[in-house]
Amino acid sequence: MPKGKDKEKDQAFFHIADDWIVGNDACRGPWSVDACHAGPVTGTIARAVEAAVSAKQLVRLTISFQRPIPMAGFRIAAKLERDGRAATTASAELRDRSGRICAVGSSLHLATNSFAPFPTQTIPHPVFADARMGGFPVQRPLHDLPFFGAGIEAAYPPGETSEPGPTTVWMRTLPLFGDEEPSPFQTLCPIADCGNGIARNAEFSVASFVNADLTVLAYRLPESKWLASSAMSFWEPTGIGMSQATLFDARGSLGVALQTLIIRPTS
Repeated sequence: MPKGKDKEKDQAFFHIADDWIVGNDACRGPWSVDACHAGPVTGTIARAVEAAVSAKQLVRLTISFQRPIPMAGFRIAAKLERDGRAATTASAELRDRSGRICAVGSSLHLATNSFAPFPTQTIPHPVFADARMGGFPVQRPLHDLPFFGAGIEAAYPPGETSEPGPTTVWMRTLPLFGDEEPSPFQTLCPIADCGNGIARNAEFSVASFVNADLTVLAYRLPESKWLASSAMSFWEPTGIGMSQATLFDARGSLGVALQTLIIRPTS
């Protein structure tokens, strides 16, 4: 059984070492042993911009991934861009140990109010009580080390499977760090970045489908630990694709996630 610091690493995506954010096994992506999965990384960027704008609700976060995010460590610098009465924007840069920019982000934060309920649109949503437990949809990464799937619990609504194609799956993830409770938006980020994997149009042995960016928009913050993604992917023979997902908690839909994909045959 792991003890002390090793046990803490098993229970979170990251740990802090000399002010660097360092990836644990569950943060590793499926493509390379040295690179993080973008979902937990997006959570750390959400954490940084939420710290920079504490008085408003984080509603939209867009990340552009410029190079792989190293498991070995990175730092994030966030700053306020425009602080308005109703809307505030912030930006963030993620740099590796060599000082190279690996990802940049922009965020929108809105002031909240309290009104009587308005008429709103609703869409059918999966019911967690009806779901059956199962493995994370992607079981075989392109390496032999533990990866992101080890940090995810998954459950499938009736009729859903882990096979390629449009998929709805409930997921519960590890926290970003073992010694702190993630915010609701931070909890959403690892799941938001799963659309290209759970709704892949072919297996890893046939094609790679890395996302070049991620946009997470949450018009309502999640209220449950188990969250669902209902995703589909569009792959073009040009090598460009898109994955779009509707995000749910136990109460219903709460937002969307959008990824631009780089499609490449592996054979």
